[in-house]
Amino acid sequence: MKKRIIFILPIFIMIFSLITGCTKKSTEGEVTENFIEIVDMAGRNVTIPAKVDTIFSTGPVGTILIYSLNPDKMVGWNYELREGEKRYIDEKYHDLPNLGGAGKESINVEELIKVDPDVLIAMGTIDDTFISQTDELQEKIGKSIVILDGDIYKLDETYKLLGEIMNEEEKSKQLGKYCKDTLEDIEKKSIKVTEDMKVSIYYAEGPNGLETEPSGSRHVYVIDIVGGNNVAEVEIKGDRGKSEVSIEQLLLWDPEIIISWDDERGGYYSGILKDPAWKDIKAVKDGEVYEIPNKPFNWFDRPPSVNRILGLKWIGNLLYPDIYDYDMRKEVKEFYDKFYHYSLTEYELDELLQNSIRH
Repeated sequence: MKKRIIFILPIFIMIFSLITGCTKKSTEGEVTENFIEIVDMAGRNVTIPAKVDTIFSTGPVGTILIYSLNPDKMVGWNYELREGEKRYIDEKYHDLPNLGGAGKESINVEELIKVDPDVLIAMGTIDDTFISQTDELQEKIGKSIVILDGDIYKLDETYKLLGEIMNEEEKSKQLGKYCKDTLEDIEKKSIKVTEDMKVSIYYAEGPNGLETEPSGSRHVYVIDIVGGNNVAEVEIKGDRGKSEVSIEQLLLWDPEIIISWDDERGGYYSGILKDPAWKDIKAVKDGEVYEIPNKPFNWFDRPPSVNRILGLKWIGNLLYPDIYDYDMRKEVKEFYDKFYHYSLTEYELDELLQNSIRH
């Protein structure tokens, strides 16, 4: 009897080792049968489920990335979708709950706990404040939150980590490569923009167009990157931005081009064209006022997410068409197909670009 026990014991150990070995997953972190430990982009150790079926971002910057990888895994939005935005988003995602987290709207913790996502992400500018706020929310809801870097130049790395979290590695590799390739191409083109060529531009935000962002703000990175001359000489107003200016200041700056939020978003595009106070600004006199496309997500800013990759091509082409010589119709169709899972019709392209490019 003792001999049989001694003989069986090594076999049992071998089988047990095989079983436990099957629960291992190739990542940097520790692994158990149902959970893995990863290091997020803030250097935090975070334990998450090995298989993620549902996910939520604490803000719209990350939500757009989740949507681009696999909208079926989303549990909610950060704001109420406008009717114009819904046109470019599959109907089955229209009724996902608004769980908050956009702008000054705080996250609805009670509703978030009800929908119970497997994991959360927080994407933005990584600093002590952002990390502290994320840790505080994580403790409050009792769910792991992975911090992702919102730096436009790190989108390929961000996609890589998010793809591993969502088990969407192949798609994340494709989208990350697109972002990296675009940034490299933009950088090569931007070198050709000399100081004497630079076009002056004003970014009109808010209901009267008299809120804006100075160079260096994450909300106008796309202007800085392509070599535009942002006329706004104001201080950065925190992470959310929107520094107030006066019409007198704007008249002194006298930009050659103005870009503005559209009316549906609460912008002043139509007002700029009609308001007598603006009529002596060079951009208005020359018919160089353009509407920022923002359906389903703003190409330029708010949220400053992967949508800015398309915005780089758009604003570069608008300011320096001979250098950023993109076929914008082709670029827009490709981007919407890759990132938004949407095939644009020619009519929809016309609508998106109607007030946004030179004709």
